[in-house]
Amino acid sequence: MKNPKITIQKTELLSDNWYILNKVTFDYNKESDDPETQVREVYDRGNGAVILLYNSTKKTVVLTRQFRLPTYLNGNSSGMLIEACAGMLDKDNPIECIIRETEEETGYRLSSVKKVFQSYMSPGAVTEILHFFIGEYQPEMKVSEGGGLAEEHEYIEVLEYPFNEAYQMIVSGEITDAKTIMLLQYAKINLPL
Repeated sequence: MKNPKITIQKTELLSDNWYILNKVTFDYNKESDDPETQVREVYDRGNGAVILLYNSTKKTVVLTRQFRLPTYLNGNSSGMLIEACAGMLDKDNPIECIIRETEEETGYRLSSVKKVFQSYMSPGAVTEILHFFIGEYQPEMKVSEGGGLAEEHEYIEVLEYPFNEAYQMIVSGEITDAKTIMLLQYAKINLPL
């Protein structure tokens, strides 16, 4: 259902170089006053999926490390970020996406995953909804080294940590990625790790 307080006046394309950046002019109809015109830039990069791979017997998690230019430009001196495995949905549904991304990035072939929640990650500027999953891995599920796809310019390091060590990396500042922090906190509350 559309919000009756919002009237989109115009949408201007600013860029479609990587994803879509629009300038949107809209009226916000307040209860007591005349409508207020506002202008916002909105980045549409599509929706995504993320997964925390865990092993309840070994009490470990699999994460990734890769270069992230925006973090480099904002003070992360190496630009490297430790993250949960994630990817854009493209034309897949969230489950198909995360199973595919898990194998591409980590080398683990999962047959089932569990969706635990979804979230807008930066709702003031980005349209993306991120679907959060967990999935249990076993050593025999490893079918390749992972590392991502060269044609997508992915150079991903696969990491396995004891869960408690990974969780402490939030406090130490070694893990600063929001989606990863959210999944590690979910695991701390809900999984036998």
